[in-house]
Amino acid sequence: MTTQTFPPAKFQSFEEKADKTNVAPRLAALRAAMAKAGVDAFLIPRADAHRGESVPASEARLAWVTGFTGSAGLAVVGARKAGLFVDSRYTLQAPAQTDTAKVKVHEWLLGGISPEVADYVPKGGTIAYDPWLHTPGEIRDLAAKLGDRARLVPGANLVDAIWTDRPGAPVSMVEFLGHNRAGQTATDKIAEIQKSIAADHADAAVLTLPESICWLLNMRGRDVPNTPFVLGFAILPKKGQPTLYLDPAKITGDIRKSLDGVARLASSKTLPAALAKLGQAGKAVLIDPASAPEAIASTLKDAGAKLVEKRDPVLLPKSRKNAAELAGMREAHLLDGVALARFLAWFDATAPGGELTEIGIVTALEAFRREEETCVDASFDTISGAGPNGAIVHYRVSEKTDRRLAPGEIMLVDSGAQYLSGTTDITRTLATGKPTAEQQDRYTRVLKGMIAISMARFPKGTTGAQLDILARQFLWQDGVTYNHGTGHGVGAYLGVHEGPVGISSRYTTPFEVGNIISNEPGYYKTGEYGIRIENLVTVIESKAFPGYLEFETLTLAPIDKRLIDMKLLTDAERQWLDAYHQRVWKEIGPKVTGKVRDWLKDATSAL
Repeated sequence: MTTQTFPPAKFQSFEEKADKTNVAPRLAALRAAMAKAGVDAFLIPRADAHRGESVPASEARLAWVTGFTGSAGLAVVGARKAGLFVDSRYTLQAPAQTDTAKVKVHEWLLGGISPEVADYVPKGGTIAYDPWLHTPGEIRDLAAKLGDRARLVPGANLVDAIWTDRPGAPVSMVEFLGHNRAGQTATDKIAEIQKSIAADHADAAVLTLPESICWLLNMRGRDVPNTPFVLGFAILPKKGQPTLYLDPAKITGDIRKSLDGVARLASSKTLPAALAKLGQAGKAVLIDPASAPEAIASTLKDAGAKLVEKRDPVLLPKSRKNAAELAGMREAHLLDGVALARFLAWFDATAPGGELTEIGIVTALEAFRREEETCVDASFDTISGAGPNGAIVHYRVSEKTDRRLAPGEIMLVDSGAQYLSGTTDITRTLATGKPTAEQQDRYTRVLKGMIAISMARFPKGTTGAQLDILARQFLWQDGVTYNHGTGHGVGAYLGVHEGPVGISSRYTTPFEVGNIISNEPGYYKTGEYGIRIENLVTVIESKAFPGYLEFETLTLAPIDKRLIDMKLLTDAERQWLDAYHQRVWKEIGPKVTGKVRDWLKDATSAL
């Protein structure tokens, strides 16, 4: 097992996507385009028109201009200086990837766009933006923050005007889920959402999020990395069939046949005309101001439509996984548990040799997962952080940053997979030698927080904002914390991150039965090590207390006991961990053999 070799990774590339030498000439070209357009600054968001965490290569404008490849951020380019605004996950990554002599990196923790973008234009100057890449909520919020300091001007995308070798839009295969996987017909889902639209006193809703459209129509695609999305738009009337707007290259005879009697198909080029038609008819149209492009809102409004600004009506029903979706997710986690047992056994046998690298670890984990033929992708780029790189919360290993794991260092591996049955996401922090007392203390406090969420029982109506403190309390007691959410929603063979539920101060939507959420507290010591432990959980009814809810853990993989300071665990926490490991052994043990089974038996033994 220690000499095992693996095929090259398919789901993840390790090429260095950032090139600082491109920043200066691309900023110069953009400034020339700004001068020609008569504007003082231009906004470049990470988002595309569909607000996806993963975007096609053709939509990676922020990375193309600044070199920053994180999943969230915004740049403002003025005539003389430029700024890049990122959240706390990327305060180490962003300066490493961009040319800091040309771009100033700001950390922006609060909601919306930072008012500091005004610092990049003269007082009263103009800031141009692409209305397809910003939401009405963002633009209103920023306009209010700016006041008379600067004026926002919608217009053509100036990055696209200078990006001469921009890749084409993605055109991928589209599949439709059977009832055994979807658990509900598209027709029934449409009828359910139409009731919601009518209740909101709207005549139609415009859907722009690919996860909403894919869930509603029981379809999946490959338009973006890691997530089985079909990119498009939809208009759903309160009565009758919705219309799905796609790139004409995607509209095939098979898709028409699959959607016959369910939805109409039209070219995405005809969407503006369809929106204008709704407005000219005086219709009330529901849009989500937090996710719909400003271009859609303005087209509707200018044509005479009454805008009904509400949350995307699909988000909440989609988050309540039905029996078939839950069965698929449990199957996916069982399959993932087998792959992880093989990987972790291999890791423990190999790491002491001091020959493992971060890329090698990612490659091995993917290979173990790909032994299962229903594993079709990673659910995100694996975070493989050895030693100090583990402290970079969203670290992405590349050929340039690849680091050898030295024996005795802590290894953080945050990964997930897309199986045809469901989506997984798991983090394990692994010992490769004798940990320090501080590392054990921090690891155990993180573990105690994860167990506290796992054991939580709460009344219906409770939100993630209310539960978040349960995970942080043990770190807070020692004067430390972590600067990311404790948990996010997870889709069923959809996005590994989805709303509207989660565990952090920003999640105020109550939990409901069928929600699936990550449970992942952490601790990070810059320049030394990172710790995170993550399982996925689903919300279930409490059998012991009517009217209360609990969490059922879905993830099935051992938690490294070697990093635990046993003195810090209570009897209840020990019992939870022992019971969890007993379950992992019961469900995964029969599916592995030989040295892997021997390793798993030891890894899941009682404390």
